[in-house]
Order: sequence, then C-alpha cells, then structure tokens
Amino acid sequence: MNRNEQQGSAPSPHPSPTVLVVDDEKTLRDVLEYNLSREGYGVFTAADGAEAIRLAYAERPDLVILDVMLPGASGLDVCRAIRREMTVPILMLSAREAEIDKVVGLELGADDYMTKPFSLRELLARVRAMLRRSEMLRAPAAAAGMGAEVTTLVVGDLRIDEVTRSVSYAGQPVELKPREFDLLAFLAAHPGQVFSRDVLLDRVWGYDYVGSSRTVDVHVSWLRSKLDCDPSRPALIETVHGVGYRFRPPG
Repeated sequence: MNRNEQQGSAPSPHPSPTVLVVDDEKTLRDVLEYNLSREGYGVFTAADGAEAIRLAYAERPDLVILDVMLPGASGLDVCRAIRREMTVPILMLSAREAEIDKVVGLELGADDYMTKPFSLRELLARVRAMLRRSEMLRAPAAAAGMGAEVTTLVVGDLRIDEVTRSVSYAGQPVELKPREFDLLAFLAAHPGQVFSRDVLLDRVWGYDYVGSSRTVDVHVSWLRSKLDCDPSRPALIETVHGVGYRFRPPG
C-alpha cells in the first residue's frame, strides 16, 4: 500500500513540497518515489490517467511529473485536466523524441519536457528549479500578507487567475498561451521592478533553457498585441532601454 492509499482521498497539510509521479512503469515510479523522498519531498504515485487526475485534484501537489504514454487517459489529457484546475508546475516525460510531441505538451500547459531515458540527477535538478520558480511567483503575495492561498491577482483593469490560468482586461477575456501567461503573471506580481531578459529567461523559462533571449522580446510583443489598444505605445509592459522590461500597473 502506498502513501496515497494510507491517507485516503481527503487532502491533508504537508510540511514539505509534494510531488505527484505519474507513469505506468512500476520500476520507474519506484525509482522516482525513492529518490524524491530522499530529497525530502512527499510523493504520491499513479499508474494511469484517471488516478492521476483524481490525486491531483484531491492532494493539490506542488509539482507533477507526468508521462505522456499512459493507459486510459493520456498524459496530454491529464495535463489538460490539471490545467483547468490549478497552476502546479508540470514536468512531462516521454520516450518519443519528435519535436511536435514536445510542442503539443508545452502548448497544453506543461512547464518542462524530458525524453526517456534521462539522467536522474538532471531530473532532480529540474524539479528543484521548477519548485524554486513556483515559490518565487508566490513570494510577492506572501510578502504583502495575502497568504499562499491567493490565486487571483488584480491590478487595475487586469485580472489574472492562477487557478484557471485565465486573464481578463477591462472586463474582456484575453486568450494567452501558457508561456505568455507565465510571463505576464511574473511581471504583474512585481510591478515597477525592472528585469533583464536573462533574468526573465531564468525565472519564467527555466535554468535549462538554451534558446536566445530574443524569445523574451517575441513574447512581450505578443502580450502587447493582446493587451494594449496601441501596441506601438505599450501601456502595461514597458521597455527599459539597455536593461529589459517592467510592468506598469494600469491607471
């Protein structure tokens, strides 16, 4: 009997970060559970999509490690279902190396992607980095005395809901891709603070991102096109020449 069965379906407080491991390979589940536990994390495991969704909703883990190929509901289905309810970081695993598989997973809301077989040391490093970024995003609310349960950020006419990963501006819904949402949420949580492109890559994309810092400019441009009436005179995300970007609260 694993920890999930011992505790039942009712969520309980956890003194340390918790990780949900979803994979139909028992050997891999056991290896990940053992090593994550040694790192000090609480671990829940699931062997299929339906159990993964049930545990995610019941236990509200701090991070999900999710295999793409699962019996029943696929990992992509699980990722989509989790994203409807929460903003928990998701690390997807797959034995397939095709770029389109990675793109689909990331577009559905996954935060990172690893191809099997993988280095256990690298996976643990990514888990630590993802949890650290997640904590950084929550830090401003906690510092303001709002507590960790705050899931909606309202700044002027801008409303960011972290649970549903939805955004509205001046009462109108704004459709954002997962990384656009992450970038906007991070900047809005630090109003007036200037961030360089490299810092944004580290905080939003992650320590292991190997692309150009130009991707930050591209995502800022996309956000401006969706949030500002006149993209040539951005009102929400300002360019600080020679440094980077900062969020200016509406009004």
